[in-house]
Amino acid sequence: MDLLNGFADVLTPMNLLLALLGVTVGTAVGVLPGIGPAMTVALLLPITYGLEPVQALILFAGIFYGGMYGGSTTSILLNTPGESASVVTAIEGNKMARSGRAAQALATAAIGSFVAGTIGTLLLALVAPQVVKFAISLGAPDYLAIMLLAFAGATSVLGSSRIRGIAALLLGLVIGLVGIDKVTGQQRLTFGVPQLADGIDVVVVAVGIFAVGEALWVAAHLRRTPGTVIPVGRPWMGRADWRRSWKPWLRGTAYGFPIGALPAGGAEIPTFLSYATEKKLSKHPEEFGHGAIEGVAGPEAANNASAAGTLVPMLALGLPTNATAAVMLAAFTSYGIQPGPLLFQRESRLVWALIASLFIGNLILLLLNLPLAPAWAKLLQIPRPYLYAGILFFASMGAYAVNAQPLDLVLLLLLGLLGFTLRRFGLPVLPLIIGVILGPLAERQARLALQLSNGHPQGLLGGPLSYLIYALILALLLWPLISKRLPTHTKQPA
Repeated sequence: MDLLNGFADVLTPMNLLLALLGVTVGTAVGVLPGIGPAMTVALLLPITYGLEPVQALILFAGIFYGGMYGGSTTSILLNTPGESASVVTAIEGNKMARSGRAAQALATAAIGSFVAGTIGTLLLALVAPQVVKFAISLGAPDYLAIMLLAFAGATSVLGSSRIRGIAALLLGLVIGLVGIDKVTGQQRLTFGVPQLADGIDVVVVAVGIFAVGEALWVAAHLRRTPGTVIPVGRPWMGRADWRRSWKPWLRGTAYGFPIGALPAGGAEIPTFLSYATEKKLSKHPEEFGHGAIEGVAGPEAANNASAAGTLVPMLALGLPTNATAAVMLAAFTSYGIQPGPLLFQRESRLVWALIASLFIGNLILLLLNLPLAPAWAKLLQIPRPYLYAGILFFASMGAYAVNAQPLDLVLLLLLGLLGFTLRRFGLPVLPLIIGVILGPLAERQARLALQLSNGHPQGLLGGPLSYLIYALILALLLWPLISKRLPTHTKQPA
């Protein structure tokens, strides 16, 4: 009944227009490298003070979902994620685009986003109290174990060797250390530069490693291999594409929503775990690294399901798990609304209107992006020198807009050179990004666990869930040795 009342509030001409505006703007800024939904919501926050709280939150929710999808567009077409959560999509999506299947990659991303977003929003409405109770029951050791699982997976599944994966992860962890130590207050790796005290923003890192690094790599090879127009395939998914996508959509949703709902969750962990799972379960493992559609369908579903999941701790606990949720939390407080356990009682109409707007925005997003898939794919027909010149322009603009300080442009260039070097020596990029994003969070949870146990290492182990996760990590690391000892059954010739 509450949800039906929410739909009644949303299904007005003005609110539908705001939902359409939100998903359109969110998709557009998600496409631009470095300009994500968090910054867009922050920029629009001052001009929404004249709107009613319900209308402002409908607009922000549309931007939130739209930005999640828009980030996949540049990941697929240009190997340039607009958001850190779209990093995994670039691995297979860009390979599909280069082989003439850009439209299919964009279509599976759009439909997967719709399926996962719809299921995730439904779960948000049905089981939010239960998920919140589970999230509250977890302690610092459990969160630490989840992050270590992501580290182990990043180094063991991706790249041509584990050593290179570990090297890339360590580079990311070092970059994540830059800034002020949250416990001691001392500066680390800032080299006396005051602007580095707050650390290096993950948007600057992602844009530098991907966008600038890719542009430098292409420039270095343009003379050797002149740019040619990449053919664009059929604009819709074929029967085989549907058959190979629907299971990854559901599995990605199963990863995305619960992990996104954890107070230390976010979209990065489930997108990576989804990719690793699809690689293990695929009937076409040889296609991974060369454009497997499962590697796009699963992570994109996990991305959008986690977007719904992140709203659970934000609404029920007042605890944002990503930058966009943090800005939306600021929007709540600007209207005098305090998210928390009593929000569903005190502001029931607002909460259910927000949830209903997610269903509406998700449908608008599908109707908007499916017809545009071939149009986005035509971006690949732009000559590469012009294309990457535009990428560098938008990357520089997006990186500068994060903190509005010239130092970020210098960091962008240095990180671009690092990205070029990674490509030159065959190091995978994703473990580096995982290290930058999750490194500080893992350090915080490890310190908290040790503080609670008075420094005893036993405090890092936690409860049954952490034991299960550490068993998974051990199995993941030892699987190559175990698989070599397993008997192989070869079919005898007739």
